[in-house]
Amino acid sequence: MKGNRFSILKRLYSFKYAFNGLRILFKEEHNARIHLVAAICAIVLAGVLNISALEWVAIVLAIGLVISLEAVNSAIENLADYVSPNWNHNIKRVKDISAAGVLIASIVALVTGLLIFIPKIIELC
Repeated sequence: MKGNRFSILKRLYSFKYAFNGLRILFKEEHNARIHLVAAICAIVLAGVLNISALEWVAIVLAIGLVISLEAVNSAIENLADYVSPNWNHNIKRVKDISAAGVLIASIVALVTGLLIFIPKIIELC
């Protein structure tokens, strides 16, 4: 078991794979880029509207949830396409359910943003 010893350097090196996954996600997945642009817009708007620390937590969690689920959805779709390159009813169901998770998270993020931003925008008017 000598080769399985814990190493901080190996753990740090493993981040390389995660960052490569992010690169692939934003380079190859159109929806991930749309979510990234929406996240940047939300962050800029939050800064302009000077939201509270608790509101920042909600925005950051919503963004993280959507992008994380988009990554999982993309991984599931890639794996499904590899396992079953031809159309398959069961694979379609898996992919649709996975996409539904992203949709739900996106709706929750949108509602979170609206609940935080609309009152602040109304105050400015």
